[in-house]
Amino acid sequence: MRPRKDRSQETGDRRQEEGGLQSSGLDHIAIAVADLDRAVAFFRDILGLRHEGTEEVPTEGVKTAFFRAGAARIELVSPTAPGSAVSRFLERNGEGIHHIALRVDDIDAAMKSLKGAGLALTSDTPRPGAEGARITFIHPKSAHGVLVELKEEKE
Repeated sequence: MRPRKDRSQETGDRRQEEGGLQSSGLDHIAIAVADLDRAVAFFRDILGLRHEGTEEVPTEGVKTAFFRAGAARIELVSPTAPGSAVSRFLERNGEGIHHIALRVDDIDAAMKSLKGAGLALTSDTPRPGAEGARITFIHPKSAHGVLVELKEEKE
């Protein structure tokens, strides 16, 4: 048996398993926080990460802050509406990792492929996300307990 090639150092390559999702890599890891200002200060002042900006995303009921962390980023998400998904997450779990986000070039094709494979998505159509992106989420029940965001960046 031939040893498998170590691909641990590959980043941003576009690999597609037979019929699988085509992703250009990890965009960010999102952390749900109750107090965005306190969390921004911690990640910026204590951890020394570069704060790239803060924005409100009304369609998701959150305010976000992005930080550069090497090739990927960290997104802090804090609820702005009591019934938002992040608000419910914080009530159930407290602060912590909320989701991971993968970049895709064509979110419509990605959604069609995933639905065809029988995966549950949280919406039938892409929604507006932070930074003008189009987004959707793979439901955790279809992704081994992990909420996975698919993000098509604004052109």
